[in-house]
Amino acid sequence: MAGFDVKDLEHRMQGALNVFREDLMGLRTGRASVGLLEPLIVEAYGAQMPLNQLATLSAPEPRLLTVQVWDKKMVNAVELSIRDGDLGLNPVSEGQVIRVPIPELTEERRKELAKIAHKYAEQARVAIRNVRRDGMATLKRQERSSEISEDLQHDISKEVQSLTDENIAKVARLLDTKEQEILQV
Repeated sequence: MAGFDVKDLEHRMQGALNVFREDLMGLRTGRASVGLLEPLIVEAYGAQMPLNQLATLSAPEPRLLTVQVWDKKMVNAVELSIRDGDLGLNPVSEGQVIRVPIPELTEERRKELAKIAHKYAEQARVAIRNVRRDGMATLKRQERSSEISEDLQHDISKEVQSLTDENIAKVARLLDTKEQEILQV
Protein backbone atom coordinates (compact mmCIF):
# COMPACT_ATOMS: atom_id res chain seq x y z
CA MET A 1 0.00 0.00 0.00
CA ALA A 2 2.61 2.50 -1.17
CA GLY A 3 4.01 3.86 2.05
CA PHE A 4 0.90 3.72 4.23
CA ASP A 5 0.96 1.29 7.15
CA VAL A 6 -2.51 0.15 8.21
CA LYS A 7 -0.85 -2.38 10.53
CA ASP A 8 0.68 0.52 12.50
CA LEU A 9 -2.78 2.04 13.02
CA GLU A 10 -4.12 -1.36 14.01
CA HIS A 11 -1.28 -1.74 16.54
CA ARG A 12 -1.92 1.71 18.01
CA MET A 13 -5.66 1.03 18.32
CA GLN A 14 -4.86 -2.28 20.00
CA GLY A 15 -2.67 -0.35 22.45
CA ALA A 16 -5.64 1.89 23.36
CA LEU A 17 -7.74 -1.25 23.91
CA ASN A 18 -5.06 -2.77 26.15
CA VAL A 19 -4.94 0.37 28.30
CA PHE A 20 -8.74 0.21 28.58
CA ARG A 21 -8.59 -3.46 29.65
CA GLU A 22 -6.01 -2.59 32.34
CA ASP A 23 -8.15 0.29 33.57
CA LEU A 24 -11.16 -2.03 33.85
CA MET A 25 -9.10 -4.60 35.78
CA GLY A 26 -8.49 -1.90 38.36
CA LEU A 27 -12.21 -1.51 39.01
CA ARG A 28 -13.20 -3.84 41.78
CA THR A 29 -16.27 -5.98 41.67
CA GLY A 30 -16.44 -7.11 45.28
CA ARG A 31 -13.98 -9.97 44.82
CA ALA A 32 -10.31 -9.69 45.70
CA SER A 33 -8.03 -9.39 42.68
CA VAL A 34 -4.41 -8.23 42.66
CA GLY A 35 -5.29 -6.37 39.43
CA LEU A 36 -7.12 -3.94 41.68
CA LEU A 37 -3.87 -2.68 43.25
CA GLU A 38 -1.52 -3.05 40.26
CA PRO A 39 -2.24 0.40 38.76
CA LEU A 40 -1.32 2.15 42.04
CA ILE A 41 1.74 4.37 42.06
CA VAL A 42 3.78 4.89 45.26
CA GLU A 43 6.05 7.79 46.17
CA ALA A 44 9.24 5.84 46.88
CA TYR A 45 12.93 6.67 46.92
CA GLY A 46 12.22 10.14 45.52
CA ALA A 47 10.34 8.79 42.50
CA GLN A 48 6.91 7.52 41.47
CA MET A 49 7.00 3.72 41.34
CA PRO A 50 4.38 1.08 40.52
CA LEU A 51 3.26 -0.81 43.63
CA ASN A 52 4.28 -4.17 42.14
CA GLN A 53 7.91 -2.96 42.05
CA LEU A 54 7.90 -2.48 45.83
CA ALA A 55 5.88 -5.44 47.07
CA THR A 56 4.39 -8.84 46.34
CA LEU A 57 0.62 -8.75 45.85
CA SER A 58 -1.60 -11.74 46.58
CA ALA A 59 -5.24 -12.64 47.14
CA PRO A 60 -5.21 -15.38 49.80
CA GLU A 61 -8.98 -15.19 50.32
CA PRO A 62 -11.92 -14.07 48.15
CA ARG A 63 -12.35 -10.87 50.17
CA LEU A 64 -8.75 -10.11 51.16
CA LEU A 65 -5.61 -8.85 49.44
CA THR A 66 -2.19 -8.90 51.04
CA VAL A 67 0.74 -6.70 50.14
CA GLN A 68 4.15 -7.99 51.28
CA VAL A 69 6.34 -4.86 51.21
CA TRP A 70 10.00 -5.70 50.57
CA ASP A 71 11.52 -2.64 52.29
CA LYS A 72 10.27 -1.91 55.81
CA LYS A 73 10.77 1.85 55.21
CA MET A 74 8.22 1.77 52.37
CA VAL A 75 5.29 0.30 54.36
CA ASN A 76 3.76 3.70 55.22
CA ALA A 77 4.10 5.01 51.65
CA VAL A 78 2.48 1.85 50.23
CA GLU A 79 -0.33 2.00 52.79
CA LEU A 80 -0.94 5.68 51.98
CA SER A 81 -1.05 4.92 48.25
CA ILE A 82 -3.68 2.20 48.78
CA ARG A 83 -5.76 4.40 51.08
CA ASP A 84 -5.59 7.41 48.71
CA GLY A 85 -6.06 5.28 45.58
CA ASP A 86 -9.78 6.16 45.27
CA LEU A 87 -10.68 2.48 45.51
CA GLY A 88 -12.60 2.71 48.79
CA LEU A 89 -10.11 0.42 50.53
CA ASN A 90 -8.82 0.64 54.10
CA PRO A 91 -5.44 -1.10 54.43
CA VAL A 92 -4.17 -2.39 57.79
CA SER A 93 -0.42 -2.89 58.21
CA GLU A 94 1.01 -5.69 60.30
CA GLY A 95 4.78 -5.25 60.08
CA GLN A 96 5.81 -5.56 56.45
CA VAL A 97 2.51 -7.15 55.44
CA ILE A 98 -0.43 -4.92 54.62
CA ARG A 99 -3.83 -6.58 54.75
CA VAL A 100 -6.47 -5.03 52.49
CA PRO A 101 -9.99 -6.29 53.24
CA ILE A 102 -12.36 -5.96 50.30
CA PRO A 103 -15.69 -4.61 51.62
CA GLU A 104 -19.05 -5.49 50.12
CA LEU A 105 -20.01 -3.03 47.40
CA THR A 106 -22.97 -0.78 48.17
CA GLU A 107 -25.46 -0.05 45.41
CA GLU A 108 -24.20 3.53 45.35
CA ARG A 109 -20.58 2.41 44.95
CA ARG A 110 -21.56 -0.03 42.19
CA LYS A 111 -23.16 2.85 40.25
CA GLU A 112 -20.07 4.98 40.87
CA LEU A 113 -17.82 2.20 39.53
CA ALA A 114 -20.06 1.83 36.47
CA LYS A 115 -19.68 5.57 35.80
CA ILE A 116 -15.91 5.26 36.09
CA ALA A 117 -15.98 2.33 33.63
CA HIS A 118 -17.95 4.53 31.21
CA LYS A 119 -15.35 7.29 31.60
CA TYR A 120 -12.55 4.79 30.81
CA ALA A 121 -14.52 3.58 27.77
CA GLU A 122 -14.89 7.14 26.48
CA GLN A 123 -11.14 7.70 26.89
CA ALA A 124 -10.48 4.52 24.89
CA ARG A 125 -12.92 5.58 22.13
CA VAL A 126 -11.26 9.01 21.92
CA ALA A 127 -7.80 7.40 21.72
CA ILE A 128 -8.99 5.09 18.90
CA ARG A 129 -10.58 8.01 17.02
CA ASN A 130 -7.35 10.00 17.40
CA VAL A 131 -5.44 7.14 15.77
CA ARG A 132 -8.00 7.17 12.94
CA ARG A 133 -7.67 10.96 12.57
CA ASP A 134 -3.88 10.69 12.34
CA GLY A 135 -4.16 7.94 9.74
CA MET A 136 -6.68 9.87 7.64
CA ALA A 137 -4.51 13.01 7.77
CA THR A 138 -1.50 10.98 6.60
CA LEU A 139 -3.56 9.50 3.75
CA LYS A 140 -4.76 12.94 2.60
CA ARG A 141 -1.19 14.27 2.76
CA GLN A 142 0.07 11.32 0.70
CA GLU A 143 -2.68 11.84 -1.85
CA ARG A 144 -1.98 15.60 -2.13
CA SER A 145 1.72 14.92 -2.66
CA SER A 146 0.81 12.28 -5.30
CA GLU A 147 2.41 9.42 -3.32
CA ILE A 148 -0.87 7.50 -3.65
CA SER A 149 -3.81 7.78 -6.02
CA GLU A 150 -7.19 9.17 -5.05
CA ASP A 151 -8.74 5.72 -5.51
CA LEU A 152 -6.16 4.07 -3.26
CA GLN A 153 -6.62 6.82 -0.67
CA HIS A 154 -10.37 6.18 -0.76
CA ASP A 155 -9.93 2.39 -0.41
CA ILE A 156 -7.48 2.70 2.49
CA SER A 157 -9.75 5.28 4.18
CA LYS A 158 -12.57 2.73 4.10
CA GLU A 159 -10.25 0.13 5.64
CA VAL A 160 -9.16 2.56 8.38
CA GLN A 161 -12.80 3.42 9.16
CA SER A 162 -13.69 -0.26 9.30
CA LEU A 163 -10.79 -0.89 11.69
CA THR A 164 -11.96 2.03 13.85
CA ASP A 165 -15.55 0.74 13.97
CA GLU A 166 -14.30 -2.74 14.88
CA ASN A 167 -12.24 -1.42 17.80
CA ILE A 168 -14.99 0.90 19.05
CA ALA A 169 -17.29 -2.16 19.09
CA LYS A 170 -14.70 -4.08 21.16
CA VAL A 171 -14.68 -1.21 23.68
CA ALA A 172 -18.48 -1.41 23.89
CA ARG A 173 -18.38 -5.20 24.47
CA LEU A 174 -15.71 -4.90 27.18
CA LEU A 175 -17.67 -2.12 28.86
CA ASP A 176 -20.91 -4.14 28.80
CA THR A 177 -19.19 -7.16 30.33
CA LYS A 178 -17.56 -5.10 33.08
CA GLU A 179 -20.76 -3.19 33.80
CA GLN A 180 -22.72 -6.44 34.25
CA GLU A 181 -19.95 -7.73 36.53
CA ILE A 182 -20.07 -4.53 38.63
CA LEU A 183 -23.85 -4.20 38.86
CA GLN A 184 -24.76 -7.83 39.59
CA VAL A 185 -25.50 -8.32 43.26
